[in-house]
Amino acid sequence: MKRITPDDHARIAAAVAQAETRTSGEIFCVLARQVSSYRDVSLGWAAAAALILPMLLIPFNFDPAWFPGLGDSWETAHMAARDVTIGKALSAYAVIQAAVFVSVLLITCYPPVQRLVIPRRVRRARVRRAALQQFLAHGLHTTERRTGVLIFAALADRQVEIVADEGIHSRVDAEVWGRAVSALTKALRANRPADGFETAIGLTGDVLAAHFPPRANNPDELPNRLVEI
Repeated sequence: MKRITPDDHARIAAAVAQAETRTSGEIFCVLARQVSSYRDVSLGWAAAAALILPMLLIPFNFDPAWFPGLGDSWETAHMAARDVTIGKALSAYAVIQAAVFVSVLLITCYPPVQRLVIPRRVRRARVRRAALQQFLAHGLHTTERRTGVLIFAALADRQVEIVADEGIHSRVDAEVWGRAVSALTKALRANRPADGFETAIGLTGDVLAAHFPPRANNPDELPNRLVEI
């Protein structure tokens, strides 16, 4: 992803200031590199693979002798031989499970593969949770008339969220933000983050201006800037 330059920050701050001249609402922007490592998801895939994949060897008459050091030994008694064979089979199976677990864990931690194996609903839920945390952390819920709006983008997760405070949410349908989300998503995909935020801010300002015109006393309650985390 293209680095956000000081000029980009200035452009985004100016876009927020311009949008807020038309409304009593407050707009705040956050850009996150990644909201989660998703290590738990990788561990889940690795554990499932370690339990299931070794069983696929059974139809091929799995033999502990496939592993060096676990075959070709002298067995002098029937009961002893059976115990030794079971022990070798369990040891070989444990080695296979460990190898599968480590291999799948490493593969699913590789970002291009990780994006494929993480369910979309999991990514969406974690990005939404991170957006709500940022909404509260930056005090968007403390505006006088509860008219704060957060534009949140998560780069590695490839998700965009717009969170509106209750004063806006009660009067504006959630689907209204779709154009702003789409514009920012498209620009991020094209590696034009500053352009995307400018467009999304303008579209958000249009929505706010239609429902929340500026008041006679219209203080700027939140900083006009983009926060990178």
